[in-house]
Amino acid sequence: MPYFRFDEMKSHHLNPHLSTTQGPVIEAANMYFRCVTKKSGEQSRLHYHPNEFMAFLLEGEFDSIVGDEEHHVTPGTLVHIPSNAQHSFKAGPDGVRYLYLKDRTWTLIGAAADEALPDKARSATEVARDIAAGKYPGREKAPEASQAITSGLGNCHYVMSDGFGNAKPSGHYEQWVSGVNLSWGYVQSPPDHQVSESAALHELLAYVISGTLDTEVSGAHHQAVAGDVIHVPRGAAYSWRAAGHSPARYTIARSTTRLEQHVAQNGAADNWRG
Repeated sequence: MPYFRFDEMKSHHLNPHLSTTQGPVIEAANMYFRCVTKKSGEQSRLHYHPNEFMAFLLEGEFDSIVGDEEHHVTPGTLVHIPSNAQHSFKAGPDGVRYLYLKDRTWTLIGAAADEALPDKARSATEVARDIAAGKYPGREKAPEASQAITSGLGNCHYVMSDGFGNAKPSGHYEQWVSGVNLSWGYVQSPPDHQVSESAALHELLAYVISGTLDTEVSGAHHQAVAGDVIHVPRGAAYSWRAAGHSPARYTIARSTTRLEQHVAQNGAADNWRG
């Protein structure tokens, strides 16, 4: 199915011992894609995971730590968290809503920054079972065995837009940040601008922030509006056009060749539910 809406999907709270983040999950072939929330003042513990992570803020403000760098994040900012980088987000007074992207070389379950990683990622079911039994669901504290990267990462915050209600663009505009396994784009298209590929070079997940896109993916047609997610498998034919008299603003999450090769050779992590 090439079309989704997060507000029609079941929400999950996967790492209660590490994070207050909640939201649904789209499992693409190479990536996990979510739209998640934190309430006012909620903060995650410093934690890490082997998969690369990107977060794009839609609403509210939060303070982030990535490695040893602190940053105040506003809407339109992308936070890039490399593999094993320790990180934490604290929501501002109005709470936050952001898009969340991880590669599928590991699951959605992380480890506290002062713990060693397990040989195999635990599942959400295992974590919930331990909490229900009154047990801490992580491992014994062993900072010396942790693989968390705590310094030397440099700036991991990228302002891709200063907000989503700015002036109508005169032309098509894209800004991209590419990591090792994941790429993230922010796009503004004036009315009637069209994008198409006869065979997508990479897997894509597009999220409409505002405006309307007339879309076609592998022969399926849909008029995508704010909140819609468009999934384009690698190799699929697709096109979309900014419809109406207003610009379309949207994001694109994209897998890289390296990630696609890894998944082809090793398979995608799939045990987060348990």
